[in-house]
Amino acid sequence: MRAVERKIFWLIFAVLGFGADMILPMWWALGATIPIMLVSWWIAYRSGWF
Repeated sequence: MRAVERKIFWLIFAVLGFGADMILPMWWALGATIPIMLVSWWIAYRSGWF
């Protein structure tokens, strides 16, 4: 089960991170990395969806 959660985490992190890189200026995108990581972690591990 952990393997699925890990894949979901990295998928969400990559998609949101890429979106932030495309939409936001560089420094804002770098600053958004930690909140993106937290949201990805919550969705993959804590939400109970997977």
